[in-house]
Amino acid sequence: MNDHPSGRLNDHRRLGRELAIFDTDPLVGSGLPYWLPAGAAIRKTIEDYVHELERRNGYQHVNSPVLGKRELYERSGHWAHYAEDMFPPMRVGGEEFVLRPSLCPHHALIYRSRSRSHRDLPLRVAELGGMYRSELSGVLGGLTRVRAIQLNDGHVFCAPEDAAAEASAALDLIEAAHAQLGIEAARYRLSLRGDGAKFVDDPAMWARSEAILRDVLRERGREYDEERGEGAFYGPKIDVQITDPAGRESTLSTVQVDLYQPERFDLGYAGGRRPVMVHRSVVGGLERLVAHLIEVHGGAFPAWLAPVQAVVLPLSDAELPAGRDVLRRCVAAGLRAELAAPDRGSLGARIRAHRLVPYQLVVGPREAVSGAFSVRLRGGEQAGEVPVEELARISRPVY
Repeated sequence: MNDHPSGRLNDHRRLGRELAIFDTDPLVGSGLPYWLPAGAAIRKTIEDYVHELERRNGYQHVNSPVLGKRELYERSGHWAHYAEDMFPPMRVGGEEFVLRPSLCPHHALIYRSRSRSHRDLPLRVAELGGMYRSELSGVLGGLTRVRAIQLNDGHVFCAPEDAAAEASAALDLIEAAHAQLGIEAARYRLSLRGDGAKFVDDPAMWARSEAILRDVLRERGREYDEERGEGAFYGPKIDVQITDPAGRESTLSTVQVDLYQPERFDLGYAGGRRPVMVHRSVVGGLERLVAHLIEVHGGAFPAWLAPVQAVVLPLSDAELPAGRDVLRRCVAAGLRAELAAPDRGSLGARIRAHRLVPYQLVVGPREAVSGAFSVRLRGGEQAGEVPVEELARISRPVY
């Protein structure tokens, strides 16, 4: 396991609290962490990045409710195959409502809310939305196993002959996002049907879906492992596996080919044809993603992702007005910045207190006169005077 710059081990549960990223409270409940300001900043930055990445790749964004009637999940197959992982129904006005275990039934309804022709396909919809899993208390921990998940989800409704291309394009997005976030995939896994009632009993349907995903992996030249019993209840999936600094493996991003729910919801398009539903999650659940990023980066996040990107450090009280002006210009340029005033200690003490901030902007007597600042990188390197606009430019993600 790697060491944090403070000498502490990179357990996200420890670092997340030390860095005020998230916390929990017994009155909220186990597996229900809340985001503190630093964590909310990281989460919003990831949301904005993925939203723009998806938009540039032809996705339309939607929003849907976090619960639905029990009949919705009976129709989707979740009630028959996934009920043990769902929260129990709530009775309201003689009807039963359930906190959703996934977003795909809602997106299927969004597809069928309009008549579709072949010219409408592929229809790519995406949402960052809440879903809920009735996890047992014994398996909950930090951000990695939670009961309320903010999922980066998306579904592509396409002609059957386009399913492989759309699944491959989803992997392109996953690999681009992982590179931007500094994530290395441990392996690719083709997760297949297992035995038992958990999985839809339609061998021919499974064989068709598996063939599509095998073709995608083969065309991309990807080595992969096959594991039975790890597929979704309705179809196989490509799982992008990651490992934390302790060597523990988990699934982050997925691509799935679903022939089951389009039939269950009677989805179609002109000519009586039925679309294929490609499920994909570019970065998975934000909770698990942020847990991984905390441990991978040890809290020293890339500049574009850091909760505070720049700290302004006036040398003394005489430079404090100039420091406030630098802070104002940084915020106006879009930087997440804060001021560490001289009353918080010596310059060295303030630098150490902000050791994880990518850019430390020192304002001395000369800079106060010129309206500039001297940039010190968190590794200790001196970058000299850098215009605010340039600092903001290099602190944005690359698409």
